[in-house]
Amino acid sequence: MKGLVLEAQWDPKPDYQVSEWEERTRKAITGNSVWRHPKLAVQERPVPKIKPDEVLLEVKACGVCGSDVHFYETDEQDYILYPGLTRFPAILGHEFSAKVVEVGKEVTDLKVGDPVTVEEMIWCGHCTPCRNGFPNHCVNLEEIGFTIDGAFANYIAVGAKYCWKVDGILERFGEEKGYEVAALTEPTSVSYNAMFTRAGGFKPGAYVAVFGAGPIGLAAIGLAEAAGAGMIAAFEVSPQRRDLAKQVGAEHVYDPREVAPHEVLMDLSKGEGFDFFVEAAGAPHLTIPEMEQALAINGKIVQIGRAAQRVPMYLETLQVRRSQVYGAQGHSGHANFPSVIRMVASGRLDLSSIITARYTLDEAVQAIARSTERRDGKIIIRPN
Repeated sequence: MKGLVLEAQWDPKPDYQVSEWEERTRKAITGNSVWRHPKLAVQERPVPKIKPDEVLLEVKACGVCGSDVHFYETDEQDYILYPGLTRFPAILGHEFSAKVVEVGKEVTDLKVGDPVTVEEMIWCGHCTPCRNGFPNHCVNLEEIGFTIDGAFANYIAVGAKYCWKVDGILERFGEEKGYEVAALTEPTSVSYNAMFTRAGGFKPGAYVAVFGAGPIGLAAIGLAEAAGAGMIAAFEVSPQRRDLAKQVGAEHVYDPREVAPHEVLMDLSKGEGFDFFVEAAGAPHLTIPEMEQALAINGKIVQIGRAAQRVPMYLETLQVRRSQVYGAQGHSGHANFPSVIRMVASGRLDLSSIITARYTLDEAVQAIARSTERRDGKIIIRPN
């Protein structure tokens, strides 16, 4: 089979202290401080063999994530930009849907032919965070397309417990489109986890502001509309993505370089501020200060975008406005995946319009390169 493989050089920056665990496992906790000179290429790989509790999946659609772009892009010293957990070489790709083609002997709830989508976070279920109900913070975490082989490939083997059936999505959209829409489950679940599981959501009628209208931000806008937001404002530098933000539910959309976001939000809310903020731009040093100045009393800020930098914030604002900031990572547990699947299958959430380009697996490097332009909603790779 073929797979899009990223190779990189293990070369820790002089000021980065590599832990004994990182050295032993060759997994970097802070990838942008370790991995240098990345190279992407479509390579021949053997079809994976499954374990008794696994299934073999034929990948139908896999979305290009901002994380994939941050593997491809580098700083002035040619280190990758992604700041999280990584181990290379690895086949990339983690936002995907697939069809079951082989079932391990211990698997009882999936059969050949089932359409599924898959969690990206491979939690162990045995460590203290997992046992406490926090699988997104598993200490033995593996991540599909980050530390183990992903789904920019013809086939992938995964544990059956990480798979979720998407029959209802295919019934609503048809098989061809349905598999593409089902591949949006993972990024949408990241937004769902952040907004509703971590931050506790908002009351219908609340004013919601989303900074960054890439796929995560667009999913947040769609979820906010489905949850009954009274007003949705979005800030995005790309004109194409601003148009997509309007399509999925944002009534007020701005280029943050042309306005002072906090002034706009205070004007829209007649001086009361916005109730709920989503940071999906990965630029908190620019966005958080704007949010801080437009917080309603009892307002919430949830950080989803990844950024390896400290942020200026005046904590007095949180105290006098009775406000909170939430950090969010991942999508596993807490019924996040099945909740998103139900919303999509029922027609209450339709993000199909954010799919703006499609590529074959042989064209995968071009797809990643196009993603660096940041003008698309979601680019889909169809391996089979």
